[in-house]
Amino acid sequence: MAESKGALIAKTVQKHAGRAKEKFLQNLGKVDRTADDIFDEHLQNFTRQQNAANRLQKEFNNYIRCVRAVQAASKTLMDSLNEIYESQWTGHDLLYVQAQSLDVLWQDFTHKLADQVLVPLNTYQCQFPEMRKKIDKRGRKLVDYDGQRHNFQSLQCNPKKRDETKVMKAKELLDEAKRTYEQLNSELHDELPALYDSRVLFLVTNLQTLFAAEQVFHVESAKVYSELEAIVDKLANESQRGSYTLKKNSEPQSPKSPNANSSLIINTQSPSQNNISPALEEKTIEKRNSSPTTQLNGNANSNANSNDNSINNQDVSPQDSVAPVKRVEELYDIPVDVEYENGTNFSIGATTENLPPGVLYRVKATYKYGREDMDELSFDVGEIIQVIEYDDPEEQEEGWLMGVKEGTNEKGMFPANFTKPL
Repeated sequence: MAESKGALIAKTVQKHAGRAKEKFLQNLGKVDRTADDIFDEHLQNFTRQQNAANRLQKEFNNYIRCVRAVQAASKTLMDSLNEIYESQWTGHDLLYVQAQSLDVLWQDFTHKLADQVLVPLNTYQCQFPEMRKKIDKRGRKLVDYDGQRHNFQSLQCNPKKRDETKVMKAKELLDEAKRTYEQLNSELHDELPALYDSRVLFLVTNLQTLFAAEQVFHVESAKVYSELEAIVDKLANESQRGSYTLKKNSEPQSPKSPNANSSLIINTQSPSQNNISPALEEKTIEKRNSSPTTQLNGNANSNANSNDNSINNQDVSPQDSVAPVKRVEELYDIPVDVEYENGTNFSIGATTENLPPGVLYRVKATYKYGREDMDELSFDVGEIIQVIEYDDPEEQEEGWLMGVKEGTNEKGMFPANFTKPL
């Protein structure tokens, strides 16, 4: 085994020495060199194509790094704006939604650049090192062929010292070297032009993908920035009208979030309701508050039967000298929720007849709402939503309902105080 390995090393050293000697003699002009002008032209084109691919890959990697740096900076900036933009300012929730939309656009943009532009570019560039190895091998085999050719010619040119055995051996080595060289040379004569011609189609496809991704990103992000500009413009207009002075704290809360449902919001009364005696109103509310099973708030949740009895059985003494008192929620048009044993909230006054199976009641959107999570439901003012039970009662949150939007069958959670029962 050791002798075999030693013989192999000796043969390899001898081959390298023979190639070095042949190149030296060729450089000195002592021996001729096999010329192939067509291959030399293919080799020049290949070198130029490889250099262009290496440069494009380098610059595009640098471009993606810069894009990702801007993406990170954009997210940090929007996070900072969300923190300093006060919650009572107009468009607070919309600012957050637009910031999330912008972040999604950045992520989609960088993914397209990496997956649809950089990956094909890397695949294209990987062809050149392998082709370069084959070209180098062809060069070595060409030197071997020239060396064997010169050796055979030398033996033939000396008839006095001619050894037929050596001549035959030299002929065999020459034929083998020629066959190996010509096989590689023929393959490269086909592969190099094909690779060079492929540069056009690759570049067109790669650049089209790049420019299309850029166009989509900039068009969609421009829409987001337009919305952000509109939010800030509205804030500026309200600020000029003095809307954000200290007196703003005394104004009633608007239903911007589900937490606003915890406060009592009284709808606009009709003229007949406005004429009700304040004393009677105070007495009615006082009697309602005295009931142990009833609470007056924006989402009064209690047992249905005890709640109805405590309200309907309220009487007014003769000394009040007024007509029978209506239920407080009817007086002020306040929807009162009743919680049943299964944990589902129903709204008093909502129609529960002639509804599809599984539908508890229907509500109409009084405010526009845009979802912030995948399990939420978006809707515009006036759209009708069918309220249904939660799949898992433990997932129910206070102030939120589960529903299906009529017409689209979209399903999700939504804040109850953005709607009113039908």
